[in-house]
Amino acid sequence: MSHLVAPSLLSANFLNLEKDIMMLNQSEADWFHLDVMDGLFVPNISFGFPIIEKIRKATTRVLDVHLMIIDPERYLERFRKAGADVISIHMEACNNPVEALKTIRSLGAKAGIVINPGTPVSVLCDVIGEADMVLLMSVNPGFGGQSFIGTTMDKISDLKEMIRSQKLDVKIEVDGGVDLINAQILIHSGVDILVAGNTIFASPDPIQVIRQMKAIN
Repeated sequence: MSHLVAPSLLSANFLNLEKDIMMLNQSEADWFHLDVMDGLFVPNISFGFPIIEKIRKATTRVLDVHLMIIDPERYLERFRKAGADVISIHMEACNNPVEALKTIRSLGAKAGIVINPGTPVSVLCDVIGEADMVLLMSVNPGFGGQSFIGTTMDKISDLKEMIRSQKLDVKIEVDGGVDLINAQILIHSGVDILVAGNTIFASPDPIQVIRQMKAIN
């Protein structure tokens, strides 16, 4: 499978969200990345069910919902009903990640597990077998427009080795500070899904940026 590009709608224009969604629908974007923040797990609040339901009606693309919330188990079914195709939960915010990942899969969605920059890959050893995807945060979560944290590259190597040693089919997603320069390095390092926000939406030609990201080989 060639790599996927998932524009992060946190960087979209929320006064004209439909226009940005229509633009993405015309682009080569594979997934829409939706960051849900509760103001507790991260120091920011974004959006919830009503916005996701509206986005679901406006696109047929995969909705990749990243839950930056405490005790995400409470809302898994509601996010699935709102239209999430992929639901990712934070290792640091979950009481029982294995059961939560099983629940996500039982709801018919792909299950992702997420770790912050300060969390070592080793914590995933006993849970990764229940995941379809691991999301490595390459910035501290909560706000867009941050710079890529270079130590993420070592974590990609560690994660690839864990997946290989356990003989798993688990995709690797990276979110935070992804641009056209480091995107090539990330893909060559084995990343399957690139999340990009500011790089796409702050560009004068977002469709062209997405095309360039997709063309990297």
